[in-house]
Order: sequence, then structure tokens, then C-alpha cells
Amino acid sequence: MVAPEAVFTGERLVAGDPLFVADLSRHLAAYRFAQARVRCRAVLDAGCGDGYGTDLLAASAARAVGVDRDRAAIAAASRRYRRPNLRFVACELDRIASLGEQFDIVSNFQVIEHLRDPVPFLEQVRRILHRGGELILTTPNRLMSPVENPYHVHEYEAEELRALLGRFFPQVVMLGVFGDERVVAYERARAANAGCILRLDPIGFRRLVPRRVVEFLYPRLARWVRRRIARSGVLSEPVTVENFAVRAVAPDALDLLAICSTEAAPDVLAPPD
Repeated sequence: MVAPEAVFTGERLVAGDPLFVADLSRHLAAYRFAQARVRCRAVLDAGCGDGYGTDLLAASAARAVGVDRDRAAIAAASRRYRRPNLRFVACELDRIASLGEQFDIVSNFQVIEHLRDPVPFLEQVRRILHRGGELILTTPNRLMSPVENPYHVHEYEAEELRALLGRFFPQVVMLGVFGDERVVAYERARAANAGCILRLDPIGFRRLVPRRVVEFLYPRLARWVRRRIARSGVLSEPVTVENFAVRAVAPDALDLLAICSTEAAPDVLAPPD
């Protein structure tokens, strides 16, 4: 495994960190699903982080652009991932139309839960999509999020997310990202170990802690949880992308995956030719 250029901050994953292979594989499952849809098309990866997923999309897309507000992440992505059809740009998500480009696909994976107001971003997506274009979006399923993440402003349930996206797109198909028995074991262990920490704060004092303290503690506690899982022997084999599947949404989906089309089409689930 390639060593990461940065360390996990709590807000975003980085490729190459052995403690977060399961978490990264969950993200990559959505990118793998999107690969077929972006083949020979222009894609904007909105909220690309350090670029591992954008690089995967670029392997099949005609053109791929990764954008993120974090300039350090963009700089790392530009150094690490190089393809003739791939570039990275520092840009706020509510200003992506300022790039002056149009796209067939916008991907937005594990980002919308970080946005206090997703409306400006969704309005920008509609502006930059070609006619017949799609937004492919994932976000944690609130029903399956027993572990607190202080960077998540709002997590969604399926119908709530469908209603939000339906304000901007005439067709929204809701799917889910699911894990097999190995993933379920990992998620149970993660929740149990995180619960050990939360029981030390029964009155919710953590919600009054200054933000800088949260940003210092959270990534360290997340690493502690994953070291505990690794030492426990819960997993006989590591979790990989192959342990995840995308299918019709259900309450036990780990993540919600929405395909939002600018035009209603009966074959929205069929990858374009």
C-alpha cells in the first residue's frame, strides 16, 4: 500500500492509510459504480479530497476534473495522480459554475452531509450539467450511523434526501451501498469501540468543547478505534471494495446513493453507451 501524503484529519479520508482501508473501500465502492456511467464522458468530481476517486473516474472518462475547497488536498492530488485527461482545481462547491465548463456527470461522494446549506451547491450543479446530464451522489444513511462524526452537519434518510434532490432534478433514483458479513462485523466493532468513548461523556459535554479541541481529538480517537479493531481479530481478512454492493435502497443501506437526472428517462440505471 502506498503511504499517504497526508494523515487522516477526521474530515476526509486519504488514500494509503492502512488503518482506514475499510472506510476507503466503502468510498471506492461508489466510485467503482460510477465508472461505468462516466465512460467516455466529461465528469466533475465535486469534493474530491486527495483525488483517489477522481483518478479512478479518469481511468474511463473522457475528461475528469476534481474540485475541493482544501488547497492542500488539491496540491497533493495534483502531485499524486497524473493522467492526460485529469486535472484538479481548488474551488468552493457553491462556485463551481465559475470554472466556465460544462459536464455530463457530476459526482459528489460523502460530501453533502458536510454542507450547512446544500441548495447553492445543487443550483450550481444544474448550471454546469449538459442536457441529459446526471448528478451521482452518496451520503451516509442516518438510520445506519450509530457513530457520531462532528464534521457532519446533517445526515439524511432516503426519503428526505429524495425530496431535497427532487427540487432540482425531475428524476431521482435512490439506491444504497451495502456491505456483506465482513463489513457488518467491522461496523459493529467500530460502533462498539466508539461507544466505549462516548460512555465517558454521558451528559454530552463534548458538544461544548471548542472546535479546535474537537479537531485535535477526533482523528486521534478514530485511529484508536481502528487499532482496537485490528488487535481484536474481529476480521480474519481485510475489508475491500469487493465486500460492498450497490442495489435498491433499503433501511439497512450503509450509504444512500442517488442518481439525479436533468431529464426523466426510463433507462436511468443503464450505463450510457
